[in-house]
Amino acid sequence: MGLRAPIVNAPMGGVAGGELAAAVSAAGGLGMIGVGSAGSVGLLERDIGLARGSGARFGIGLIDWAIQQDPGLLQAAIAARPALISVGFGSDWSWVEQAREADIVTAAQVYDVDEARRVVDAGVEVVVARGAEGGGHGKPRIATLPLLEEVLEALVVPVLAAGGISSPRGLAAVLAAGASGVWLGTAFAACPESQATDAARRMLLGASDRDTVTTTVFDVALGYPWPPEYPERVLCNGFTRCWSGREEELASNSEACAALAAAIADEDFTTAPVNAGQGVGLLTEIRHASEVVEHLCAGAAELLPSRRP
Repeated sequence: MGLRAPIVNAPMGGVAGGELAAAVSAAGGLGMIGVGSAGSVGLLERDIGLARGSGARFGIGLIDWAIQQDPGLLQAAIAARPALISVGFGSDWSWVEQAREADIVTAAQVYDVDEARRVVDAGVEVVVARGAEGGGHGKPRIATLPLLEEVLEALVVPVLAAGGISSPRGLAAVLAAGASGVWLGTAFAACPESQATDAARRMLLGASDRDTVTTTVFDVALGYPWPPEYPERVLCNGFTRCWSGREEELASNSEACAALAAAIADEDFTTAPVNAGQGVGLLTEIRHASEVVEHLCAGAAELLPSRRP
């Protein structure tokens, strides 16, 4: 795709908007706009305008159940003619033909090798091997490196590694294993160009790799129709400790649901969610997206002199 850096930012809903996409692309990677649980055509078009204004190429990531509810999201994404479209968290592959007819490269996240074969059979051109360490929603089945190895053995399409990669050593490791690049979320979440709040950035910088948990409690409380096989990895807080394992009770507890909504509005992350992968402990300072790309690539180049990122 003509990238100078083997880095794609994960399309994190509510975090990866047009400004972050533009910054990652300008640094040589591929910036992705994410349409999350609360996304809309209006928000997507705003972010497309921000990304397009930089003149750099960008991609768009969508959620299967969201475009089933609002087909206009997929239509708006295709109409923008991005370099890449990814649709995740479902099994309807009708979008692939639509995207490819518009000369847009297609990508999808997978969680085991059988799923990887299915998405390639459906016509998807780029596979994202997302390991259990990854932040946000996904199936926590297999760790990143074993998953990547198995997918690379089984397929000949480009494969991006995702999950727990936040350092030059992580980038070097998956490139050495044969990945075409990386799909990074947490590493970019604290960037000034992300849509995260300052309070969320502070939580990310203060967290360790032991401070995350996979859960569905936030989706249950907020009424989002996420399939239960896709929990999200978040920073552990008072809400997860209180309600994990009590999801049925939570669904009918209007007081707890209202308290969560208020905490989100107040940016109180002792209760509100912050998505983060297990690489979060490697975030030690706020860096611009361009600095993150440069840091990862320069460090990986020293470790892999024969394959300069």
